Amino acid sequence: MAEVVLRARLEPLGVRIHSGGTHALVGHEMTEPAQDLAVDAGAQSSDAAAHAARFLVEPMLLGADLVLAMTREHRSHSVKMMPSAVRRTFAVREFARLASGVSTEDLRVAAEAGGADPRARFAAVLQFVGGQRTHMASATDPKHDDVIDPYRRSAEVYAEAASQLLPALDEVERVVRAALS
Repeated sequence: MAEVVLRARLEPLGVRIHSGGTHALVGHEMTEPAQDLAVDAGAQSSDAAAHAARFLVEPMLLGADLVLAMTREHRSHSVKMMPSAVRRTFAVREFARLASGVSTEDLRVAAEAGGADPRARFAAVLQFVGGQRTHMASATDPKHDDVIDPYRRSAEVYAEAASQLLPALDEVERVVRAALS
């Protein structure tokens, strides 16, 4: 769901979005409730219907400017696969929590320090947001950084997962737009 929603929001800016699962059911499509929620959040129905699960592999991490995991466990798995990605790997709700403490203007100032190159601008913003980890380390219970997995569960659980994920994606979008503006 996160992949197709972020793609719809950020691909027009030239941002590439990919996903891979640490325990993916490779080749399986998104469930119907997940597709419906993704489309309601702005994803293209064709993207949601065409999405197929795949495993997270090292080349995905190597080429990523930002790695967003659904849980702290997934984040840990990603960092174990590629320790050099530690500073650009976050649980999505952790990233949103850290970024929410930073104004859009401060994000733009951080981006300007990165220069004119979009990747350098984004790297500067990411470093700035990541720096909030030390300032906000005890500000919240880390279990609030996880998005529940609704797979094979009720519509209510899917709705709860979306209520956790979508505001975090809003914050990701805000950060990316500030970095690239």
